Amino acid sequence: MKKIYCLLACFLILGAALAQKSPEEFLGYELGERFTPHHRVHAYFEHLAETLPNVELEYYGETYEHRPLFIAILSSPENMKNLENIRKDNLRRTGMEEGTPSTKAAINWMQYNVHGNEAVATEAAMMTFWEMANPSNGQAKEWLQNQILIIDPCANPDGKDRYTMWYNQKQNNRLQPDPQSVEHFEPWPGGRPNHYLLDLNRDWAWQTQKETKQRLELYHKWMPHLFVDYHEQGINDPFYFAPAAKPLHELISPFQYEFQEIYGKNTAEKFDEQGWFYFTKERFDLLYPAYGDTWPTYNGAIGMTIEKGGSGRAGLGMLDAMGDTVTLRERIEHQHIAGVSAVEVTAKNAERLADEFAKYFKNNSSNPSAKYKSFVIKGDQHPERVKALLSLLDKNKIQYGMAGNRSGLKGLDYETGKSANFSTSDKDIIVNAYQPKAVLTEILFEPEAKLQDSLTYDITSWALPYAYGVKAYAMESRLDAAKPFEAAVFEENKAPGKALAYIAPWNATVHARFLAALLNEGIRPRFAEFPFEIGGNKFEAGTLIIHRNGNQYVADFDQKVADLANKFEIRLTASNSAYVDAGKDFGSPDVRPIKAPKVALIGGSGVSSLNFGEIWYFFEQELDYPLSILEAENLGRFDLSQYDVMLLPSSWGSSLNGSAKSKVMDWIKAGGKLIAFENALNAFADQEGFDLRRYDTEEEKKAAEKASQEIQSSERLEPYQERERLYISNTAAGAIYEVKIDGTHPLGFGMGGKFYTLKNNGSRYAYLNNGVNVGTIPSTDAYRFGYIGKNIKPKMADTMVYGLENQGSGQVIYMVDNPMFRAFWESGKLLVANAVFLVGQ
Repeated sequence: MKKIYCLLACFLILGAALAQKSPEEFLGYELGERFTPHHRVHAYFEHLAETLPNVELEYYGETYEHRPLFIAILSSPENMKNLENIRKDNLRRTGMEEGTPSTKAAINWMQYNVHGNEAVATEAAMMTFWEMANPSNGQAKEWLQNQILIIDPCANPDGKDRYTMWYNQKQNNRLQPDPQSVEHFEPWPGGRPNHYLLDLNRDWAWQTQKETKQRLELYHKWMPHLFVDYHEQGINDPFYFAPAAKPLHELISPFQYEFQEIYGKNTAEKFDEQGWFYFTKERFDLLYPAYGDTWPTYNGAIGMTIEKGGSGRAGLGMLDAMGDTVTLRERIEHQHIAGVSAVEVTAKNAERLADEFAKYFKNNSSNPSAKYKSFVIKGDQHPERVKALLSLLDKNKIQYGMAGNRSGLKGLDYETGKSANFSTSDKDIIVNAYQPKAVLTEILFEPEAKLQDSLTYDITSWALPYAYGVKAYAMESRLDAAKPFEAAVFEENKAPGKALAYIAPWNATVHARFLAALLNEGIRPRFAEFPFEIGGNKFEAGTLIIHRNGNQYVADFDQKVADLANKFEIRLTASNSAYVDAGKDFGSPDVRPIKAPKVALIGGSGVSSLNFGEIWYFFEQELDYPLSILEAENLGRFDLSQYDVMLLPSSWGSSLNGSAKSKVMDWIKAGGKLIAFENALNAFADQEGFDLRRYDTEEEKKAAEKASQEIQSSERLEPYQERERLYISNTAAGAIYEVKIDGTHPLGFGMGGKFYTLKNNGSRYAYLNNGVNVGTIPSTDAYRFGYIGKNIKPKMADTMVYGLENQGSGQVIYMVDNPMFRAFWESGKLLVANAVFLVGQ
């Protein structure tokens, strides 16, 4: 009997071993023959986890379209048995968990396909993981003795499947490399972004998107030593790998850059053996903190980007500029070799990676090297905005505490950009760099990053006090919290018997969410056009008044209002009279009812999918307010009278042409409200019948053209290689300006008289002569921080940034700068809510 059991056990072990399949065996086709849908990728990794004892899957969430998000973990059998202790030991190195580590396994995390149409990455992930997991690969077994390999095969399943499904439908039966063929032209919006058309590779620090939030919760459990992010680029650019280009943030440690060189040289050897082209130290810098290489870098890892030439246009194969066919198989092989190199250098440097990782956190938390060491956030001004900022700090695991009552302090005042004396109260918050997240804290709060080179891949300023619209100071010295943070206890609103009206503030995004919820419930609030006083309390213009009159048919009116206010933690003021102590009584014509607007968002070819996505996300996920999505090319045949508000995102060329523009103009003149963002203003600028002008007078225009011609003349003999630098002299890359806000107009209500805009283009518009200039830059003194080209910086004075003009019975609202850039510029969201809900009521 024992012999039978032994034979049976042997057969079972042999059967399990034989069950392990390569990607080709499991999928039924060779990698590179087609793009693999996400559900089949998921099934393959489940197969490996079921058949290999040293493979585990860890699920960390799902996408907006309910596709699973997961990582696959691989190491030696011994390490897998000790996995939880290795993970906790690593957190002990960071100071995020107490104790002394006893293990030194390196943690290598490789992420693929964060841009959905860079779809080679997931195919390469399957190839690389299988090669490392294949029981017959002796070299891989050796490398896995001292490292934990984590692979996220698809960080953006929704975008990947959008691209994959489209391509699989459009591709020819035979490979067609002709760049003009239909499968090489993705339709709008493309597969690059996620469901809400936002760029997940620029969301790491801000964590606005569901996928990012869930991923970084998992990231914080592991805190890897190496993080490699796999991408694609234009087909004529062969292959990029680290080391990165300048500018490099000054807080990147010498070892972090040294290891990039170690990896780069190792990968170069492998590419040289194959005769493959590549480049390093160009284009892809390490500055903007929300990338998949920089955010891990600012969290102690060696963060690296990998870019293979191809991207969404290349499909299964396409001709490059040399007439050579770049195939999917070739792209997979190149990314695979780059991945194998990462596993190899991690194995060869595992102990040093662990030691340097520990040193990074010890040195930075005990002796932070940035100029500013402590940051004070005033908690008594706009507490709802402060709460939103603290929520972001929590997501990034940044520690903070209460300031207490202190005086005689000195620091940079973010509002003025200058040094100032200040004091703190027991409501203020202190965030200092003497903590595990020292570097990330310093970088997210720094007023301006030091640029080694003005040629950068992204924005150059992002300081959180500007993004959230809070009063704050940056100090060059250490200031510790007086006591741990204590969140203010929200006292829930009770539905009293029969209050005549309920009063709610209006100065933060959460108040717009409350308004949207009221409208969704059929409750009709009003807003005050002027400040008022009642019952000893003062209220600003824009304050919401939820009066019983007009809502008498709402069942359980008092309870519903209280419940909604409690949901958003908004303290209501109840009033039993419409008679105010100062200002306008509640029955005044200047206390205007808010009718629930029917909103349409314009999308389609020519429209910026990113700006479209920011608006769409704001309405669906933040306001939870309904909107219709209209294709721009169909506007000419739609019944636009159904809509009160239309939002026109930034666009290339003009997304309003011919009959569509004519029909939209008729709609506006009949009482519609159009809100145009950034480049969409080109449809109206310097056009007959519109007040929007780039220059105030013909003389001013001619003077500007003359100055521009003089600059061009002076640059004619500049070296050819300086062309790019000359170009950026006419652009902006995240320059922060203080915009003066007219708080007496509904578009400016709740903004506090100023707004810090993030300028990402060189557009400038003169003051409106016959409209309302709500947001303006009155002088060059309004500049605070960030890069703006020398040729356009002087032109920003005396310009309109946010304004509107009447057209017939309707309005056109102009937003020169994007007020809610990448969904993280929190302080501008109220401006959009004002435009949608308050203007024109």
